[in-house]
This record gives sequence, structure tokens and C-alpha cells, in this order.
Amino acid sequence: MTQKNSGFEIKAEQRQSWLSIAMVWAGGMICVPCLMIGGVLVSGGLSFGQIIASILLGYGMICAYMIFIGMQACDTGLPVSVMASGALGEKGARYIISTILAIACIGWFGIQSGVCGSAFASLGANMLGYESASPTAVTICSLVWGAIMLLTACLGFKGLKWLNYIAVPALVVVCLYGIIASMVQNDGVAMLTAYNPPVSSGLVFGMSMVVASFALGGLISADYCRFAKNRGDVVKSSIVGVIPAGLFMLLTGGVMSIVTGQYDISIILSNLGVPFFGLLALVFATWTTNVTNAYSGGLALSNLLGFDESKFKITTGIAGGVGTLLAAFGLLSRFEAFLSLMSAILPPLAGVIIANYWIVSKGRREAFKVQDGVSASGLIAYLVGAFVACLTGGTFASFSFLAWLNVPFFVGPVNGIIVSLILYVVLAKVMKKSYSEGAATTTSHE
Repeated sequence: MTQKNSGFEIKAEQRQSWLSIAMVWAGGMICVPCLMIGGVLVSGGLSFGQIIASILLGYGMICAYMIFIGMQACDTGLPVSVMASGALGEKGARYIISTILAIACIGWFGIQSGVCGSAFASLGANMLGYESASPTAVTICSLVWGAIMLLTACLGFKGLKWLNYIAVPALVVVCLYGIIASMVQNDGVAMLTAYNPPVSSGLVFGMSMVVASFALGGLISADYCRFAKNRGDVVKSSIVGVIPAGLFMLLTGGVMSIVTGQYDISIILSNLGVPFFGLLALVFATWTTNVTNAYSGGLALSNLLGFDESKFKITTGIAGGVGTLLAAFGLLSRFEAFLSLMSAILPPLAGVIIANYWIVSKGRREAFKVQDGVSASGLIAYLVGAFVACLTGGTFASFSFLAWLNVPFFVGPVNGIIVSLILYVVLAKVMKKSYSEGAATTTSHE
């Protein structure tokens, strides 16, 4: 493996148990957006059987590609922004992929900080007897919680591990209390028994929603799976960390949506007369998810700026600081469509990374190498895959001037991954053949 990336490799003593990594994934899954997706599945008219099937199939797809990405990260010890250099070349990974990853992670950190700050200020105001929070209070709360989340991210993997050891069980208990209490108060058993939607949006719709909720997380799994002790631990941490937590949260969101008409656990607990626990649930849910955004954003920024991982606290601080400021001053509302676009175009990167390491290089660590400059085969395959993901996943429909570029088919990000993977293998073989023939011609002329 090239020395160019040695500053990012994980040492033996830094390796963690599979349970520690699984808790990071569980912490990322236990969040308000996952509850919201459960509510969306209900509003889409899916039956309980379709909801469960959507969750299992959707997260199964996520786990499939995050396991391959994670095992490569475990082999090489590299984060995804650096690992991509094998498929896209050193400059392609550094200047193109790292930039997109950094922007996406900074943006989502800012959005999560803004949501947490706004909700914290609003619930705090209600607890003190005020009708609403002032803009100043929202700004201050966004800054404070952004800074707290950022501090945790700067502690690195150990900080994430211990936060999730505490937060995940607490959040599960709070969610269970909320759903049981709301069912008792609203005769929830009868409402669930009577649930029989007349029209369903279908299984593909449900799978698309589920995949979209963690598509970016599946890609940046490399940043955390590189701490795994072996490939088997990557498999265990991915399956145990994602599927049970995802199933629990989406079903919880769906049930609460049916019983109360609301999916937000903080609002439900506030309505039940326990706003403090609602506030606690909201903060922990945002916190455990958001620190991964800052951490991965910092790693991507380190690679972009040409730093090794020894500077990750500085770059993580920059990434989270920018995101916090964007949240505090309300600038992110203009960029949400752009961030959604990047969430769609990033997963196809997994296709070229998997193809390069597992098909072309046969999954051998010693065969992993970085190409100088930009790899044409990797870049073309990625761009085509990203276009297909947007075309078939409804991403272009979010932009009025691109709405005509909307050809719904299966699950957009998954389509993109498959296309980029196949195309990379084909292009890599064609270009290798062309290079060999060119070399042979040169030799014969000599």
C-alpha cells in the first residue's frame, strides 16, 4: 500500500470491539428522522407487513454495501475519503470526493444542530411558560449544542463509543415509555387493530424511503469500520448495529403516527406532561447522530487539505464550527435541496470502491494501490452511477428546472451503486487491455 496514505492508517492498539462499532451505528439510527420515516411509511398507506418488509429489505441493502466498504476499511485502516483514491486516483479522491463528502457532512451537521437548537429553545420556553422561543434563544441554543456535539466529535472514536454506550439504552427506554404511555392514553390497541389502509404506495416506495434514511451512513461506514479487529467484526457490527435499531425506530415512528398523529417523540412526551424527558430524548437522539457527521466531515477535510489524521481535531473543529455557524444564522434553509442531492449522488461512490477492491483487486490488501492523478475509469463510472441514482430516485424532481429528468425505477441510490460497479469493471478491463496493447506496440517498434 502506498505511503501517501500512511498518516490515516489505524494501529493495532486502536482497534475496537465489534460491539463498540455496533453502538455507533445504533446511535446513528436512533434519531428523530428515523421516526419520521416510520410516519412517512404509514402516510404512504403501507400495511404492517409491507412496513416490516420495507425496513428489512431496505436496511439489508444498506448493510450489504456497507459491509464490503467496511471490510476494505478494516483491511487498509483508511477512511472512505482516502480509500476512494484506489478507484478514482489520488487527486480524484482528494479534490472531488473529499470536497463533496466534507460539504455533505458539514451541511447535515448544521441542519441537525439547528433542529436541536430550535427544538431545545421551544421546549425550554414551553416549560418556563412562554408561548414560543425568541430568535435569539434559538441562535444561542444552536451555538451551544453545536459546540457540545463538536467537542464530542473531536474526542475521536472513543468519544463516540462512550456517548453511544450511555445514550442508546437511554433513548430506547424513553421511546418505549413514550409509545406505551401514548397508547394507554389514546386507546392505541384499538387504533392499531383497526389500521387497514385502503391504498398503498407499494413496497418499492417503502424500500426507497428506508434506503434514503441511511444511504450516506452506509458510505461513511469506512470511517468507523476501520477500527474493527477483523472482517467478521465488520459483518457483526453492521448487521447488529443497523437492522435491530432501524426496525425498532421505524416501527416506533409508524405506531406513534397511527396512535397520536405525531412521530416526534419529544413532542409526544411533552403532550404527555413530561417535557423534560422529551427534551432529553431529542438532545440525545440528535447528539449521537450528529457527532458522526462532524467526525467524517473532519476526516474528509483532512484529506482535502493534504493533512494526515494527526490534524483531525483541527479539521473536525473547522467542519463542525462552519456547520454550527450556518445553523445558528439560519443559512441552511437555502441549501437543503442541495444537501439532499449530495445524499443521492454519494452512494454510487460505493460501487466504484467495491468494484476496484473486491473485483479488480480480488479483495487483497496488498493489491490496493493509489493511482496518480485522476482515474478516468473511476470518475466516469462514478458520474454515470450518480446520474442514474438521481434520474431513477426522484432527486431531479426536487429542482423545478430539472423536473423532466425523472424516471422512477426501483431504488435510486441502489441503482446508482449497481451501475457504477458494473461500469467500473468494464472500463477498468477495457483500459487495461488498451494499455497492454499500446505497450506491446511500443515495444515492437523499438
